[in-house]
Amino acid sequence: MSLNKRFYSLSLLHRRLDEAMRRERGRDPLRLLRLRALKLAVKRRLAALMHRPALAR
Repeated sequence: MSLNKRFYSLSLLHRRLDEAMRRERGRDPLRLLRLRALKLAVKRRLAALMHRPALAR
């Protein structure tokens, strides 16, 4: 998978997790915590992709 496709799919997942978190507010606190943890993991992957050296791309 190319870097652009991977970045796009991760950013789309990040957006979907954000929407799921909005829906879960006030419902299931445990599920909300899981969604937050997953969103943070996706955010870290996106940051790692953005900070790769140019030669590694």
